[in-house]
Amino acid sequence: MTALGYMAELVQGTSNWLTPTLMGIPVDNPAVLPYWLGAWAMQWTPNWIAADFAARIPFAGLLILAMLGTWYGTYYLARSPLAQPVAFAFGGEALPNDYARAMADGGLLALIACLGLAQLSHETSPALAQLGCAALFYYGMAALPYRRPLPLYAVSLGLIGLSLSGAPSLALLFGLGATALHFFDRPGDIDAAGVQRIRQEALLIGLTNAVALGLAILLGLLRWKIELPRPTWADWNGYAQLLIWFTWPAWPLALWTVWRWRHRLFNRRISRHVALPFWLALVCVCATLTTGSSDRTLLLALPPLATLAAFALPTLKRQVAAIIDWFTLLFFSGCAFIVWVIWIAIQTGFPAQPAANVARLAPGFEAQFSLPTLAIAIVATFVWGWLVKWRVGRHQAAIWKSLVLPAGGAALSWLLLMTLWMPLLNYAQSYNALVQRTVARIGTNACAESVGLGQGQVAAFAFYGQLRLVPMQSAPQCPWLLAEPRPDGSPPKTVDLNQWTLLANIRHPVDHAENVLVFKNR
Repeated sequence: MTALGYMAELVQGTSNWLTPTLMGIPVDNPAVLPYWLGAWAMQWTPNWIAADFAARIPFAGLLILAMLGTWYGTYYLARSPLAQPVAFAFGGEALPNDYARAMADGGLLALIACLGLAQLSHETSPALAQLGCAALFYYGMAALPYRRPLPLYAVSLGLIGLSLSGAPSLALLFGLGATALHFFDRPGDIDAAGVQRIRQEALLIGLTNAVALGLAILLGLLRWKIELPRPTWADWNGYAQLLIWFTWPAWPLALWTVWRWRHRLFNRRISRHVALPFWLALVCVCATLTTGSSDRTLLLALPPLATLAAFALPTLKRQVAAIIDWFTLLFFSGCAFIVWVIWIAIQTGFPAQPAANVARLAPGFEAQFSLPTLAIAIVATFVWGWLVKWRVGRHQAAIWKSLVLPAGGAALSWLLLMTLWMPLLNYAQSYNALVQRTVARIGTNACAESVGLGQGQVAAFAFYGQLRLVPMQSAPQCPWLLAEPRPDGSPPKTVDLNQWTLLANIRHPVDHAENVLVFKNR
């Protein structure tokens, strides 16, 4: 919601494109590219397309770019001679391109299966722009030994886009590590001309890294964000749980790959297919421990972790694969069962206990029925059943078979949430109910001053409520004032009660922390 507010101000011309602001307030996470993309989409799409939907279009493209970057990055790394399987004595092994495609399929399935991808990849936020640019850079570095000049363009756009999306420090570390890795990489059949070309490419990557850093400094995007973790059990336990669940099921497979290739990571002849994703994932994991937005930083580690997970598949033991399958089957089938039971309870009132829980947690919510969304959910559930049947069947399966159920289960759960539970989630988590209650009190297109409101609230009132919000002045300029109450529910100390009369304390029906005090000018 906050990002949408910045995009809307760019479109309306009330904000500078180089320093986006919302009601004069700069962004908390310095970035420009995500807001540019959303604003351009809002400007260029036809009027019959809702502006908030138009803003989502480029971010859907960024998610697709992240998936393509992961697939092609894994594919080109798998084509490395050191990544190929050992040739059989009498032939019959997979062809290099076929093996690389199988590994790329496994990498994409591992990315889709990661639990941390679900929510953040569907947000209109800088995090998704960073993921798309990081995946583009990842593809470029992986494909550099095999194609040109497209990979160099991808590396350049990825580094610059990552800096402009609010992660200039990560872009700098990505670029430095990739430059060193490419400079010292010496394929076995390379000649003097090839060595010279590699050095030139490494120099170009280094120069691009300098350009990206310079743009970040020029636009004020490079800021000190290091927050060392406190030596407390609660903090470290939280980090451990985040690493385990956010990157599941890629992290155990990735660790297995690194362990199997530990002697060749930084040897005289570098195992590029492990060293490159290992470096990128290591940078993201370390940054996760030292930044305030830990989950959004860890999001960038998912493409390289997915690649490492794919390279574990050829050496995965049958017992380990069976454990992954059974855990996935029980976990995601249980999730789907819960979603269906609660949806039925919302629609019919039976079972009574889930229906009562929904009524208690989301008071005022009215059930909505949609036949198209129900049909999509039913089809998705039957596809999940067919996928389980295919996985347990006796047939010659692909090497990525162990990742089919994790990826399918993650997709099923998210699809059910976005169909059956969408009205409930929208009612509980959006600002719509709060905006509607407020607008019903003061009217649309009203002028209102504000104090203490969060950026998401400001964006919601301005975009959906069509309110003209301005910061609170010493002398009232508008007939209305919206303020965030103090923890005890009293008005902020900055509000002069001799000038303003408190009319109502409007509460969000679910999130009681989202309260707004409505004042009228005396």
